[in-house]
Amino acid sequence: MVETETALNSLGFAKSPAETRVVVAMSGGVDSSVVAAQLAEEGYDVVGVTLQLYDHGAALAKKGACCAGLDIHDARRVADTMGFPHYVLDYENLFKDAVIDEFADSYLAGATPVPCIRCNERVKFKDLLETARDLEAVYDIPVQVSAVSHGPADSRHSSPLARSRPRAASLSSRTSSLV
Repeated sequence: MVETETALNSLGFAKSPAETRVVVAMSGGVDSSVVAAQLAEEGYDVVGVTLQLYDHGAALAKKGACCAGLDIHDARRVADTMGFPHYVLDYENLFKDAVIDEFADSYLAGATPVPCIRCNERVKFKDLLETARDLEAVYDIPVQVSAVSHGPADSRHSSPLARSRPRAASLSSRTSSLV
């Protein structure tokens, strides 16, 4: 019997794009929207996920408010246009407890904290990875981390999409168990 080797898809997995579920963390910004759209165009089974981190009503009119307001609508519009599902996860209470309370205390004490780092390590990456696993995705793409993937035998792959710009606040808090 002759074994045939299955060609790797563009994400480095030995299955067709249609058989590869990808969860894309969509902030509503250009980077994540382009990655999600490109993957959908390549035929991947894309699922968009946006975290709502604070009061949607108060942030609705604010453009550029991370994970709330108009950005959620922008992410949903991209998903609708490209024909893949998009979910908004309400993390408002978790965000307040895990990030904002400490940020306010530190700021009042004279420090200049960076809430994005705390959010990444305590909210975004941990819970997005769990969500991706719950959705049976083989590839979780927080675009801000340059699309590091988990391939066979937990090796790291870098797709053409992974060549997007990395962001220091995202990378600085990523533990090896999350990468």
